[in-house]
Amino acid sequence: MEFLHKHIEALIFCSASPLGIVDIQKCLSEMFESEVPKEHIQEAILVLQEKYAHDEYSFALEHLGGGYQFLTKPAYQASISILLKQQSQKRLSTAQLETLSIIAYKQPVTKTEVEHIRGVSCDYSIQKLLEKELIIIKGKADSVGKPLLYGSSEKFMEYFGINKLSDLPQPKDFSQEENQIGEEKD
Repeated sequence: MEFLHKHIEALIFCSASPLGIVDIQKCLSEMFESEVPKEHIQEAILVLQEKYAHDEYSFALEHLGGGYQFLTKPAYQASISILLKQQSQKRLSTAQLETLSIIAYKQPVTKTEVEHIRGVSCDYSIQKLLEKELIIIKGKADSVGKPLLYGSSEKFMEYFGINKLSDLPQPKDFSQEENQIGEEKD
């Protein structure tokens, strides 16, 4: 029965959200090519919960949201909050920030349109912004080749501390002097 525990442990560990018993049962039944009784799964989960309840582990197997998920124990909250703070402060490169700005103001927009405005290839910046979930694919354009349309995500709003796109600064909010390079001569 130990093998069942390890498979359930691996499934819950790899799931980004709480994993329910029905989902665990479907995975195990497909893998073993036979029905795995829910009672066996529940028993294995109880054993795992007891195992991870000990102080030697910094995380526990918790039942929440209709499923099971590994969560760190409250005693480690301070160190985790520092890590999360450091990760959230990772800066965007200038190219990523420029690309993100164009997408936010012009959305939905194709990569070609962004590249036309920036004057350089945006493949890498768009890929990184997608990975950071600051932009999302909004659909496909009706033009030739059906290029992807990009727009800002909910995480973009959270990252920049805004509630809606209209909260973004508008070009009229910037004075002309701040955007000029060099000096004007009479």
